[in-house]
Parts: sequence; C-alpha cells; structure tokens
Amino acid sequence: MLRYVVLIGAAIQLIGILSYTRTTLHGTTRPNRVTWLMWSIAPLVAAAAAFASGVTWAAVPVFISGFAPLLVFLASFVNRNSFWKLTSFDYLCGLLSLLALILWWVTKEPKIAIVFAMAGDGSAAVPTFVKGWTHPETETLAPFATGIVNAISSFFAIRVWNFASYAFPVYLTVLNVFLVFVISWRRSSRARR
Repeated sequence: MLRYVVLIGAAIQLIGILSYTRTTLHGTTRPNRVTWLMWSIAPLVAAAAAFASGVTWAAVPVFISGFAPLLVFLASFVNRNSFWKLTSFDYLCGLLSLLALILWWVTKEPKIAIVFAMAGDGSAAVPTFVKGWTHPETETLAPFATGIVNAISSFFAIRVWNFASYAFPVYLTVLNVFLVFVISWRRSSRARR
C-alpha cells in the first residue's frame, strides 16, 4: 500500500517537471544548465547507491528527482531563449558537484556515495538559488513545490530507518522547501516595490 504513495509522489513530481519543461520550451523559464544537468546526475547516483544498499520503493522518489531534471536540461536546448547565461561561478559550482561524484566513485561505499551525492547536488543547486534570488521571474515554482511532495513520499515507503533510506529524501525536502521559499519571497518582495 505504501508503495502507491511513493508512485503518487513521483507522478506529482513529474507533473511539476512537465510544467517547468513546457515553460522552458516557451522561453519563459530559463533554467541554469549546470544546475539541471548536475541535478540529474547526483540523485541518479544516490538512487543507484540506495538500490545497492537494499532500499527499494523509498529510492523511487530519489530516482525521479534525477530523471526529471534530465528532461529540463534537454528541453533547455530546444529554445534559444530558454537557458540562463552561465558564468564562471556556475562552472565552479558544477566542478564542485562533479568532484563530489568522482569522490563517490573512488570510495565505492554506498553511505559515502549518498553523502557525496548530496554534496554534489547541493553544489549544483547554488547557481539556481542565486538566480532565484536575483532573477526570480526566470524561475517556475512547480518543480520545487511538487519536489517537496515527491521527497516526502519516500518516508511512507521506508521499512528500515537507516542513513541510506532517509538521507537523500530529507535533503531533497529541505532543498525544495528552501527553493520555494527563496523564489516566492523574492517575487513577493519585488511585487511590493
């Protein structure tokens, strides 16, 4: 029964991502390609590590959290106006994210892989936090709001509460809440001006 909650959460996340992808294709949302590429890699690594540790249904939302950004990344190449101009800061964050994933590969230890995957994902998130702060009009809340639902759905499927089963879902919940807060707050503060 609980696995259906996970599947519902994953479906909700996909709906949010499809909305973001649609606005990306139209050029109203301009994703940071570094963020979205690395957001696809890190959760897929974490999901693989979780599956390798014996986590099953609880890792599905983490997998979706990697697959969905891959759709956004690919969509950003369709419309010339649907990407954010990258700076050296963006590339530095991408490099840190990639370094974290390489460190995981070197260790080949599932728990360490999850820590490095969170570090990589967090490094990749920094450019979008900055963009959400400075240019909130270039972001859409849907994938982050639905990402909260997707991440929380993991908790319903956890059978054994250990680091491998709950670490990345906790991280994803906090990340998405923070993104929704930053973008919403900046939009409302700009609207009051």
